[in-house]
Amino acid sequence: MDAMEEELKCPVCGSLFKEPIILPCSHNVCLACARNIIVQTPEGETPPQNRCSGTSDYDYLDMDKMSMYSETDSGYGSYTPCLKSPNGVRVFPPALVHRHCSITCPLCHRSVSLDERGLRGFQRNRLLEAIVSRYQQSRAVSVKCQLCDRNPVDATVMCEQCDVFYCAPCQQRCHPSRGPLAKHRLLPPTQAQAGNAQPAGASARKQATCLDHEAENYSMYCVSCKTPVCYQCLEEGKHGKHDVKPLAAMWKQHKCQLSQALNGVSDKAKEAKEFLVQLKNLLQQIQENGVEFEACLVAQCDSLIEALTRQKAKLLTKVTKEKESKLKTVKDQITHCTMKLRQTTGMMEFCLEVIKENDPSGFLQISDALIKRVQASQEQWVKGALEPKVCPEFALTVNTDPLMQSILQLDFTQNKVPPAPLLQLEKCCMWNNSATLAWRITMVQALPVEGYVLELDDGNSGPYREVYVGKETICTVDGLHFNSSYNARVKAYNSAGVGAYCKVVVLKTSDVAWFTFDPTSAHRDIVLSNENQTVTCNSYDDRVVLGTAAFSKGVHYWELSVDRYDNHPDPAFGVARINTMKDMMLGKDDKAWAMYVDNNRSWFMHNNSHTNRAEGGITKGSTVGILLDLTKHTLTFFINKQQHGPVAFENLEGVFMPAVSLNRNVQVSSRSTFTAL
Repeated sequence: MDAMEEELKCPVCGSLFKEPIILPCSHNVCLACARNIIVQTPEGETPPQNRCSGTSDYDYLDMDKMSMYSETDSGYGSYTPCLKSPNGVRVFPPALVHRHCSITCPLCHRSVSLDERGLRGFQRNRLLEAIVSRYQQSRAVSVKCQLCDRNPVDATVMCEQCDVFYCAPCQQRCHPSRGPLAKHRLLPPTQAQAGNAQPAGASARKQATCLDHEAENYSMYCVSCKTPVCYQCLEEGKHGKHDVKPLAAMWKQHKCQLSQALNGVSDKAKEAKEFLVQLKNLLQQIQENGVEFEACLVAQCDSLIEALTRQKAKLLTKVTKEKESKLKTVKDQITHCTMKLRQTTGMMEFCLEVIKENDPSGFLQISDALIKRVQASQEQWVKGALEPKVCPEFALTVNTDPLMQSILQLDFTQNKVPPAPLLQLEKCCMWNNSATLAWRITMVQALPVEGYVLELDDGNSGPYREVYVGKETICTVDGLHFNSSYNARVKAYNSAGVGAYCKVVVLKTSDVAWFTFDPTSAHRDIVLSNENQTVTCNSYDDRVVLGTAAFSKGVHYWELSVDRYDNHPDPAFGVARINTMKDMMLGKDDKAWAMYVDNNRSWFMHNNSHTNRAEGGITKGSTVGILLDLTKHTLTFFINKQQHGPVAFENLEGVFMPAVSLNRNVQVSSRSTFTAL
């Protein structure tokens, strides 16, 4: 159970939990430590956190002391107390605690304000107490002195008043049996441990009672509030509209969920153990191969007489560095994996102890947090985490054939091209006319990969073309044709050459597309809302925002509704290249084609050329339609379903994106999806 010990230690004092309480963030602290980290919030300052609430089996502080706590403090937040404990946790001297008090979790730094009940408002973690008690009884080790500076020795006494274990020298030096300390009671360490340890199962035998109705036992569980309740709480209507279920049923359900989550983590832990064996074998192989390679290198260098002698030391240094680099990489990987495995094992042992408990309410107090932790732990063992980062072979060969004049240029040659990459289909996806591809090398190579080449055909089974060359293993390709199928393939290369292609994957773009406004390319004055479907602006000047889709062929129509129209501005609607200017009206540069319109008339504009003035404008509630026909290479505008003016632009070629420019007097929303015909 040693791996589980970290789960049983208080984050404040670093010792095993004593009378632990559960903070609203699901972390635990000792009751005594909680008293020490209570802080005073200045008058009128409120940490942004909801009030503490919960149940308890005993009183934490006298009620007359609770009047110091503010009834108005609420909300989560972060507050910095004024002192630090020896463990680095900031604390506030109890003597300085006045009104407006809060407590900050030492792990996640979330603060909670105390109500009139003070610490008594937090739930006592009886289940954790029982597990700590069993753990203490299972350990047959001696207690160490807490005051020894280095290499603490076994303690001989424990002061009941100071709650500190002393060895004989430290007891004589720091706790003499005279003066004010003469009245302190000194106990043998084993007796002190037995006195502090709660009998195993005590928490389980004592049935929890409701804090508000002390005569009632918990019998139900409020799923909405995530807390056990009694029948009287339900009769009073406190949880009338909440999802309330039997306590025993929820207890079994959460135990089942935790057990299922543990199965996944257990499988990963088993894989990690096997991986550690693999890494240790890898160490031996690297050592053996390194020794063998060095011997071979020495023999070859000695055979080259004087010229090779000048190069021998240099080559040996390179081999040694290569070996040390591989060994260091594997050792670091072993250390990292061992630490993660220890953490996972500790958490598993703790969870198994939790499952053994027969206290439903105590179990449900921490089950949600444990389930999330177990699931998060399982996600840590992702693909690739259990694969060695290096291989045992050395990709170094010596060419002994060159003539004497080539000896001075003698160096290692590398002649292994990388294998074909493997497409990670679970990470590949299609959205509208964009494709995201991810890949990886299937094995660790002695010669590193320098880069990758991603190729796509033209969507009509035509020739392939390169769309990406670089070191990344994920790439997004935008601006593909709608309703088309593309073939994609990837190859890797290094200094030795280009490897084989991976298996071809077929990418199918959307038949029917839709878009929202793109916050990443919009001007900083643009304000988006309604899941990026509504746009306005903070500036009186016109600013441009683009849509998230791009078109290069087909027929596309979309509509925008005018939600707000004040003071007769002239917003512009149309299409643009992705690199159009964002700080001026749409259509003023040569990368946008637009219609700008006010309440009475409109104009078409491209490259700051205004044409085709038309009568009729927009008001609040109007709709503006844009028809982009890339079959005929034209752009046409509509207002309230009626074509507005002649065909606005012709001879359009290339890739276009929906675009709008507006100022703070206008708000526009995407009203309907558009269709690729």
